[in-house]
Amino acid sequence: MWGLCKGSGSKPYQTVVDITCAGEAAGPAYKCSCPSRKFPCKHALGLLLVWAGQDGTVPEGEPPAWAEEWLATRRKRTAEKRSSPPSSTPADPEAAHRRAEKRAERITAGVTELEQRLSDLLRGGTAAAEQTGYGLWEETAARMVDAQAPGLAARVRELGAIPSSGHGWPVRLLEECALLHLLDQGWLHREELPDELAATVRSRVGLPAQPQGPPLRDHWLVLAQYDTADSKLTTRRIWMYGTESGRTALLLSYGAAGRAPSLALPVGLALDAALSWYPGGIRLRADLGEQFTAPAPTPLRPPGVRVSEATAHYGEALRKDPWLESHPVTLADVTPTQSTDGWQLTDPEEDLALPLSPSAASRPGLWRLVALSGGAPLTVFGECGHRGFTPLAAWPKDAEGTIPLC
Repeated sequence: MWGLCKGSGSKPYQTVVDITCAGEAAGPAYKCSCPSRKFPCKHALGLLLVWAGQDGTVPEGEPPAWAEEWLATRRKRTAEKRSSPPSSTPADPEAAHRRAEKRAERITAGVTELEQRLSDLLRGGTAAAEQTGYGLWEETAARMVDAQAPGLAARVRELGAIPSSGHGWPVRLLEECALLHLLDQGWLHREELPDELAATVRSRVGLPAQPQGPPLRDHWLVLAQYDTADSKLTTRRIWMYGTESGRTALLLSYGAAGRAPSLALPVGLALDAALSWYPGGIRLRADLGEQFTAPAPTPLRPPGVRVSEATAHYGEALRKDPWLESHPVTLADVTPTQSTDGWQLTDPEEDLALPLSPSAASRPGLWRLVALSGGAPLTVFGECGHRGFTPLAAWPKDAEGTIPLC
């Protein structure tokens, strides 16, 4: 369809829309002489709306020369594309190997430079970090990006924010420098590490990986879903529990800044699906494969553990991945209580408690958790880390369904 739309100038805009290509669905495609940078422009959308009315407003007829010229060019290009055989050139494994080696060389050079920066910082004393400001760290992070090590760049940027983070920052800076030094040394000696730890180091540095091994089919209960965002990326984390295998899986989905990631699953429902795991020491991150049924309610829930077992699990996870921020765990029969040090989850049987993380204490989900408990024990799923426990879902006694807290 085509038409003329009067604009602010003396000449009307020439608008043409092609919703099919030689009778086969291959569109729609748009063309307009207006200067708009939006695609499709408002004139093309208006033409589609008029045509969609099907009230005879857009009569049939022969296209004018300016519309016919564009249609002919487009259809010729589409026909040539369809007639050309698909590219069957196999990937060159030698070329891929050379690219991987070249990237590894760049990362090694970046790691060596980063080690020198850390040595200079510690030689001059951590107090100097407060005077140097954020610029030095941002420059170092940019150097890590040039070295194709985005994981190192992210950790370096975190270092730059610590001196302005308040009381106790020198201790936190020293801890993060030690972890970064450990990661640098892990990369430089990756050939000497066990396979799973070497895979963890590559992942933490920022090298991409693919799921390995056969997929695991199970009824996966969606435990929690929440987003974190920075200036460039929105990251969605989805925790799932296999009701038959007993495995916990983490699905990651990404979107541009300000946009929600594409993957979304209903919390509290279970779906029959196959998951494949990424390599690493802990093997929590997975990729969602084929889904065999739609999500449906289930009375099953993950079994909980005592507080002492939860901390032991976290310690074991740290042994396999020293850069781990937190580890998923389900606590059984804990009660949210408040002490002089803040909120915590208390296990009365063991007379132990896990403090809630600062981020959890400021979330609305905390008050939902307190209301669900009402002073009585309940089962809570969340992330246990060195900053404390972050509750993400809860199951009160004699209650059906998963109640999200994030």
